[in-house]
Amino acid sequence: MDRLDTMRVFVAVAEEEGFAPAARRLSMSPPAVTRAVSALEERIGTRLLHRTTRIVRLTEAGARFLADCKRILAEIEEAEASAAGSHAALRGPLGVTAPVLFGRMFVAPIVFDFLARHPRVSARTLLLDRVVDMLDEGIDVAVRIAHLRDSSLTAIRVGSVRRVVCASPGYLAARGAPATPADLARLDTISFSQTGAPEEWSFGSGARVEKVLPPSQLLVNTADVAIAAAAAGRGLARVLSYQIGPELRDGRLAIVLPAFEPPPVPIHVVHPEGRLAAARVRAFVDFLVERLRAEAWLR
Repeated sequence: MDRLDTMRVFVAVAEEEGFAPAARRLSMSPPAVTRAVSALEERIGTRLLHRTTRIVRLTEAGARFLADCKRILAEIEEAEASAAGSHAALRGPLGVTAPVLFGRMFVAPIVFDFLARHPRVSARTLLLDRVVDMLDEGIDVAVRIAHLRDSSLTAIRVGSVRRVVCASPGYLAARGAPATPADLARLDTISFSQTGAPEEWSFGSGARVEKVLPPSQLLVNTADVAIAAAAAGRGLARVLSYQIGPELRDGRLAIVLPAFEPPPVPIHVVHPEGRLAAARVRAFVDFLVERLRAEAWLR
């Protein structure tokens, strides 16, 4: 078995997290798969996989080697496709992750349109309100709403969002709009927290940061419920600006305390391999970046 074939075997074992499922995927016998990986580890001189009776996990060296193998195999596939005259026909799997509501509002429609243009590409979306380990989850592209720490990932800024306080016009007419964060103490608020406990609302920046823990009758763990409650006149909610774009447009919600908002939070499209990513990943990143930068609610 040549080096490229052993790379393909190793990638299959890593992705399937087992020798038997990898053997089924490759139409090989389990002993042949085991021998191929063992020979690969012996040639490299390091352990790539942790083996137990129940599961197979990558070592730190194995995780790095897996990323290199995927890149090399993708480049070979593209070179072969180009030589065959089919370079324009993108193909293969694509993994995409984003926050739940952001993914539902923006990323999913973009994925749908991309697949319509490239029918030989298949996509898997993972919408979660937490940071996903892209290597562990087999993700090619992520949307991150945060100030990013330095890493090996390629990040492209596509916009920003504000953390805003909102309420229905009816509620504000009946109870009055707050003029300062301190006024929240006399109003009804809706606490949105994924920790199960009310969280402080921060206003301003730098030395002028003001933190308030407003009293609330309702505590929810998803932004869409907080938005629905605010639109129904239950009080004021604190969410990200893009999350209430439709409600602002339709006049169901209004933003208050804009002068006290903290600095905007950047939105990035992130992918691991940069220019060495597979053609389908590069094409999707370009498509996603262009579409997100055109969204009015992300500026």
